[in-house]
Amino acid sequence: MMPGEAMLFLFAVIMAALLLFTMVFFVIMFSDLECDYINPIDLCNKLNQFVLPEMGAHAFLFFMFLVNGSWMSMILNLPLAAYNVKKVMSGRHMYDATEIFRTLSQHKKECFIKLGFYLICFFFFLYRMIVALIAADS
Repeated sequence: MMPGEAMLFLFAVIMAALLLFTMVFFVIMFSDLECDYINPIDLCNKLNQFVLPEMGAHAFLFFMFLVNGSWMSMILNLPLAAYNVKKVMSGRHMYDATEIFRTLSQHKKECFIKLGFYLICFFFFLYRMIVALIAADS
């Protein structure tokens, strides 16, 4: 049986992979909009159904690190969690079809930053899981 810390980071690796794939999907959809393969209404309808689950999954991961006392991982995730809370509180978290072309570069930049962040988190969580498994074995 795996120790608790290793289970936490196994879960974190899986969540980071899912969030990473979500951001890749967002980038692909924004590229499709730029090339006129998809219209703005369809883009917003497709992406808006993933916005809150993505933020919720990240918030849950942050909460799990807080509850389990993984302070380094919690601090690593704190800036994005705070940014997501700020976006939701200000009501700017959903994509608007009438404004999407005006704000497309900003949305793409945000997606690329999140993509890089989730990629770094994936490898950090993988490293922490391996360290926890080695520590439990010895």
